[in-house]
Amino acid sequence: MDFKTAENPGLSGNPERIRKCEGKNMDEQTKQEYQEYVKEVTPTHNLWLQMAKAFLVGGIICTVGQCILNYATNTMGLDKETAGGWCSLLLILCSILLTGFNLYPSIVKFGGAGALVPITGFANSVAAPAIEFKKEGQVFGIGCKIFTIAGPVILYGIFTSWVLGLGYWIGKMLGLI
Repeated sequence: MDFKTAENPGLSGNPERIRKCEGKNMDEQTKQEYQEYVKEVTPTHNLWLQMAKAFLVGGIICTVGQCILNYATNTMGLDKETAGGWCSLLLILCSILLTGFNLYPSIVKFGGAGALVPITGFANSVAAPAIEFKKEGQVFGIGCKIFTIAGPVILYGIFTSWVLGLGYWIGKMLGLI
């Protein structure tokens, strides 16, 4: 339904109708028009398609990681732990480069959680605010905003590990563990 026709000035074009919608005096026709408008502009998603896209993107990221691991262990002769470190480092580097070139948001838009859950998504969540706020300077831009999204995750992870370590230490001291 078009809200800006000559017969119907619409909710956005008529301040009186906006006030009616905001208040409790909304007549039935306006309620119905508003509900139709909301239904029209609300995006719909196909759950199975979204899950398939997430599976595909997450699978591609994991396959790239496995290829890096196989190359590092078989061709370069690294042990499994060192190869895992290089794999993580290279996946993070790729994610940050793709974020810097503004390509990772497109991958996330297509793949959803398949691109956000792996380590690449965490690297993106750290790099994106830093890139966005770099114009504000090194300290106030990058320094303050780099952990906007990932900061709470890091903070609670470190705090939880400290609390669990303290509990383990006390348990050892008391002979419980």
